[in-house]
Amino acid sequence: MPTCPVCSTPLNTVRQRGGIFYHCPGCDGRAISFPQIRRMAGDRFATQLIRQLNQSGCRGGKPCPFCRQPMRVFPGPGPGPTLDACRTCTTVWFDPHEFDAVPEGRVESADQLELRAREALARLQLEHLKETESDQAPDELWKTIPALFGFPVETQAPAVSGWPWLTWAVALAVTGVSLLAFGDLEGAVQQFGFVPAKALRYGGLTLLTSFFLHGGVFHLIGNLYFLLVFGDNVEDALGRARYALLLLGATLAGDLVHWLAAPDSAVPCVGASGGISGVIVFYALRFPQARLGVLFRYWLYFRWIQMPAWVALGFWLVLQVLGVSLQLAGFSSVAATAHLGGAAAGFVAWLYWRRLSPAPTAQGSSDSG
Repeated sequence: MPTCPVCSTPLNTVRQRGGIFYHCPGCDGRAISFPQIRRMAGDRFATQLIRQLNQSGCRGGKPCPFCRQPMRVFPGPGPGPTLDACRTCTTVWFDPHEFDAVPEGRVESADQLELRAREALARLQLEHLKETESDQAPDELWKTIPALFGFPVETQAPAVSGWPWLTWAVALAVTGVSLLAFGDLEGAVQQFGFVPAKALRYGGLTLLTSFFLHGGVFHLIGNLYFLLVFGDNVEDALGRARYALLLLGATLAGDLVHWLAAPDSAVPCVGASGGISGVIVFYALRFPQARLGVLFRYWLYFRWIQMPAWVALGFWLVLQVLGVSLQLAGFSSVAATAHLGGAAAGFVAWLYWRRLSPAPTAQGSSDSG
């Protein structure tokens, strides 16, 4: 049961302005999710609130009523008081009389069905966060599809303040170039893939062109999935310029480590996962309490397993280290060294930007992811 971060009194569920919030009968404070704020106060106010949290939020606030982790303190829109918010639970805490300053507004989006679905999902996440079972399936049915193919899915993720334009632009560019290359894949890979023994051919251009090429349809789909799932939150947290630098730096770092591991290799390496590995690591470190679910299968037995992002990152790193050992022993064509190089860049980016802005192969191709 959620409890008040001020006086530890259990919170009551209350309806007001057509929405639901959690009220403390002891001190008159209240916890409200971002989707509910959007419904009560309108799109503009809710968007301003999320933007203020992403740009100015700093650690050290009250404990979240639901996950008990310290919330972030940030200035509310306008001259009002500072507020506390939990990005993981997408919840804002209002002390007594603070919510009185929230204006009444209207929802301007045309897609009301999507709005109601998001509100219902947020309500379920908040009411059952402490009681969540490890085998609980995600609320969105579509997430079962990637899970059946072994992909992790987000079950609880931070809200984003806007459309991730750069993430989708990169995904479309990678898709377009890869599909064009599939017409003569071997020729494209040989010409524009990154070859360690010829690392600086075309003036080093293949360090970048290899990012847009993929060894097959499933290689492409896998990388696009991870980019779209984790890239939106990272783009939202960093802004487009820093996010672009992260992708570029992680891609180059992945190529560098791959070259250091086998500088005389004449096998071309292609794929976007060096850069995407940097995004994955940054995501897990910036949002450690975001939750991911995987679907365990054994014959006809299915079980959902959920874990925080930082735990999933640990498993992922173990797989990459194992992949490196297989690659260096000649048993794998996947360039796991590029993954670790990109991961290292993601870690460095997290360290650096955390200080600047507190949280917020046989003959053929070697796939970098």
